[in-house]
Amino acid sequence: MPKAIWNGVVLAESRETIVVEGNHYFPPAALKPGYVRPSATHTTCAWKGEAGYYDVVVNGQTNRDAAWYYPAPKPAAQEITGYVAFWRGVKVLPDEE
Repeated sequence: MPKAIWNGVVLAESRETIVVEGNHYFPPAALKPGYVRPSATHTTCAWKGEAGYYDVVVNGQTNRDAAWYYPAPKPAAQEITGYVAFWRGVKVLPDEE
C-alpha cells in the first residue's frame, strides 16, 4: 500500500491514492493525526488551480510546506479535491504488493 514517510514516521498510507504528474495524492482520511499543520503558503497551478500547503512536524522537527492539496481545484482536477501530496524529502513508497 502506498505510504508517505518522513524521519522514520508514516505520515499517510492508503490503497486509494490518485497519481497525478507522478505524485501520489492521499485521501484526507489517510493522514495520520498530529503530523501536519496548516501553512500560510499558497501557489497556483495553471490547470489544477490554487494549492494550499501543510508543514510536516515529526519529533519536534518541522519540514515547511512539505505537503500540498487543492481544496477547490479547477474542473480538470476535481478528482483530487482535498487529497494530499508530499515532497521536500518525504519519501512516498508506491504499492509494494
